[in-house]
Amino acid sequence: MRLIQSPHADGEEKHELAPPFRNPFVHDLRFTTFQKLQIGLMTLTLFPIRLFVAAFMMLLAWPFAFIATIGRSESAVEPQCLWRKVVDLVLRTIMRVMWFAGGFHWISIKGRQALPAEAPILTLAPHSSYFDAIPVTMTMASIVMKAESKDIPVWGSAFIPAVPVQPVVIRYPNQLYLPIYTPSKEEKKNPALFAHNVRRLMAKALQVPVTDYSFEDCQLAMAEGQIRLPVDTCLLEFAKLVRRLGFKREKSAKLLQEYGLRAYKLQGERLSLEDFTQFLDLPVSDVLRDIFALFDEDEDGSIDIREFVIAFSVVCRPAKTMETIQLAFKMFEAEEDGAITENELICILRTALGVGDLKVGRLFRAIDEEDSGKITFESFRNFAEEYPDFAEDYLYSDNAGFGGGFSSHASTPVANGFCADFTPSDHHAPQKKLD
Repeated sequence: MRLIQSPHADGEEKHELAPPFRNPFVHDLRFTTFQKLQIGLMTLTLFPIRLFVAAFMMLLAWPFAFIATIGRSESAVEPQCLWRKVVDLVLRTIMRVMWFAGGFHWISIKGRQALPAEAPILTLAPHSSYFDAIPVTMTMASIVMKAESKDIPVWGSAFIPAVPVQPVVIRYPNQLYLPIYTPSKEEKKNPALFAHNVRRLMAKALQVPVTDYSFEDCQLAMAEGQIRLPVDTCLLEFAKLVRRLGFKREKSAKLLQEYGLRAYKLQGERLSLEDFTQFLDLPVSDVLRDIFALFDEDEDGSIDIREFVIAFSVVCRPAKTMETIQLAFKMFEAEEDGAITENELICILRTALGVGDLKVGRLFRAIDEEDSGKITFESFRNFAEEYPDFAEDYLYSDNAGFGGGFSSHASTPVANGFCADFTPSDHHAPQKKLD
């Protein structure tokens, strides 16, 4: 597989894509000894009181919120009558008390909030915690989300109406309303371009970089399993493209079974782009071309569909290592003995890891005790059960210098309890092409 960036969002040429230089899903919190003592003391004294007041305010807000929705039309925007304005004011007050109890004593607002007639949609970023709901409760705005677009990264719902939006960026402890952003004619026709430009504007205001990686990518990179992904795996780019195709994880099991059977019947026959689209039963698109390019290592306009199925399996079920390996063996195994060669194992594992090159000689020889030049899935599974740390001993050690090293749960600190920092030690170093 090759690590390349999709060029079709902004018309730029393809170029090599380095991993993000800062993990956007990790907050690096460092407390002094005095702050730790404060936290310990307040946890035992003030925290229970604050928690009670905040919870009580949330419960108190519920009946008022229910009253505010009585008689409201779900299909039309209606002017707010006097009694609704009163309920709205009560709700704002209750929510403000709740946030005060939660520690947000004073909230500084920079910029002017636009009137609904000027910018009917507020676009918030970055979404880094549940406290990002503060602007919603302060403005009593409704959350806009088109049901069929809720899973689309970056621009699901808010940019489709093609109306002016007001970006709202949050940097604790400051909140900033940016000037109204009115879409151009081109942006009105292209919601993705509209979203891209607004996101870039918001990132500039916050003085932070823009990344296309999502929290799902973080989960993929740090999934528990006997074989873990390397830091510079190109499966993150592949996962992003798969999501853009609209594949759902809940339907992946059936698709993988179907794809695996059809790939086995092809017996390694290489497919062109047209054959690839027919295999997936999807029309030709820019996204499909980008996926095809990831597996077209020889740049001869053909791919081995089995590699796509392996990568798709890893993305859909990242923690189920053995199920992916078993599927791969079924696609590569010889009909007469159900075994694979060392070169085929190389292809399977480097695709499952999303790398361009991999040494598996020691691992293959350790499994192939009879020195037959072939191994079966049963022998691979038995070896993995007998040596649970086989990847650490036979893969990571033999490929330690590759692409910045492999991620390891044993040695990589976990931040905030859910996601380790996959920031490369030197993000200015040039990224090698994986082919």
